[in-house]
Amino acid sequence: TRQIRSLHKTAVRSGGGGALFVHRDTPENNPDTPFEFTPENLKRAEAIVQNYPDGHQAAATLPVLDLAQRQHGWLPISAMNKVAELLDVPPMRVYEVATFYTMFNRKPVGKYHIQICTTTPCMLCNSDSILEAIQNKLG
Repeated sequence: TRQIRSLHKTAVRSGGGGALFVHRDTPENNPDTPFEFTPENLKRAEAIVQNYPDGHQAAATLPVLDLAQRQHGWLPISAMNKVAELLDVPPMRVYEVATFYTMFNRKPVGKYHIQICTTTPCMLCNSDSILEAIQNKLG
């Protein structure tokens, strides 16, 4: 018999990207945590922003957040604040984007970050067996 797994719970999970709707300061993730773009990444970020017309720099939020995460390995609140400063937008606009997309890790992740597709097409192709094999291997 085939077991049906529970509904996808991205919006309420506490792993990976962390709690999606509330930031709680921690010693490693607070507004005072140092974050600065490297000179090379700052040039990249500025080049990204230049691709957008004046007054629409907020549209660069996704690629600049991605750049910050690639540099730091995850996305602390201080990096989000730096992105808001660079784009000249309220920090809340950056937080909204960072908490909406599951690709942004708001907590440190391990050396390997494993994600399994849980959409209906993947489930129909037996993604449960992949998930089960990984859980059995990793514990």
